[in-house]
Amino acid sequence: MFLNDAKIRAAKPRVKRYALKDGDGLFLEIPPEGKKRWRFRYAFQGKDNELSLGLYPDVPLRGFKHASGVWIKGARDIRDEYRQLLAAGIDPSAQRKAVKAPTLVTHPFQSIAEEWHEKNKGVWSEGYAKDILRRLEVNIFPVLGNVDVGEITPPMLCEALNAIDSRGVTETAHRVQALCRNIFDYAIQTGRCTTNPAANMKGVLRPVVEKHLAALTDPKAVAGLLRSLDSYMGGVIVSNALRLAPLVFVRPGELRTAEWAEMDLDKALWEIPASKMKMREPHIVPLSSQSLAILRAVEPFTRSSRYVFPSPRKFDRPMSNNAILAALRTLGYGRDQMTGHGFRAMARTILDEVLEFPVEYIEQQLAHRVLDPLGNAYNRTKHLSQRQAMMQKWADYLDELKSGRP
Repeated sequence: MFLNDAKIRAAKPRVKRYALKDGDGLFLEIPPEGKKRWRFRYAFQGKDNELSLGLYPDVPLRGFKHASGVWIKGARDIRDEYRQLLAAGIDPSAQRKAVKAPTLVTHPFQSIAEEWHEKNKGVWSEGYAKDILRRLEVNIFPVLGNVDVGEITPPMLCEALNAIDSRGVTETAHRVQALCRNIFDYAIQTGRCTTNPAANMKGVLRPVVEKHLAALTDPKAVAGLLRSLDSYMGGVIVSNALRLAPLVFVRPGELRTAEWAEMDLDKALWEIPASKMKMREPHIVPLSSQSLAILRAVEPFTRSSRYVFPSPRKFDRPMSNNAILAALRTLGYGRDQMTGHGFRAMARTILDEVLEFPVEYIEQQLAHRVLDPLGNAYNRTKHLSQRQAMMQKWADYLDELKSGRP
């Protein structure tokens, strides 16, 4: 007769080990110490064998669907699977050993990714290189890092990406997907795998909803902001960086890592090397008389450092990437009003709509890729004299706003 849970629970230990049969090779073994264990007896190629299927009730008699939606296998489910293997001429014992045996991972994904990162980090800024590696370490290495790069399938990658997306960081999921695509391309090129599971992921992730960084573009609001910046009392380094930010409207990372070696105060030029620029091209920032005044004011305090705006705690490092943002918050500007990056949007809008400078001058000063009529990118000195005039006009206009004469 077949077993049921009532019979199993009623079975008590005896002096000697005994068994309760369920059928088709499945039985419950009950030793004197009382731990009830499922076993499966079978014959393969003329030899008898037994396999342990686990303890009861950890392994139930019948399978069931857990509240989480996962199917929990019962002893009968496992027995039936083993009988199917036998019917196909496969020894269940050998199959189970093969599944449990560790797979030799020749080319782990993490190893390939780190190799790719090492070869490419020279063309990235230091901060961007760190961001890329951190993104991989947090989001993908824990899941696929130890899997052979050639064994990763589109469904495996899809599951990993959707796990990131489910945390509400859809943009990060898209960025990780792009990184994986590049890593798999590298693995193909170096002979470690033959297909790119990240190549065709259209529709896998939710689209990114574009969010514009907060910025003030109304002249009256800008006037109030400029007066607030002048009133900031948070230390000579941050206060001067804060006052310089709207005048040069570079990216926050370019401002905080500015070096004295890049500054030619006599020629009123700031030359930023390609290694620090997003577009990987050198950039020139003409310095207005107001910008020069700020740099000369901070020079006695920080000239001994490599950086124009070093960390107050460690002069051999640039100031924190949150310093400008924290100062804006201290001045009462929330995340929905102004950011360090917002000075760029402010300048872009007012230079175009109020001061009516040509868009190509503005875009080039923003270090955006600007093409000439032949489709070639303007070099860094293109329109330099015009941009020098524009930057001085911009600084004068900001002074007028602060004084109440827009």
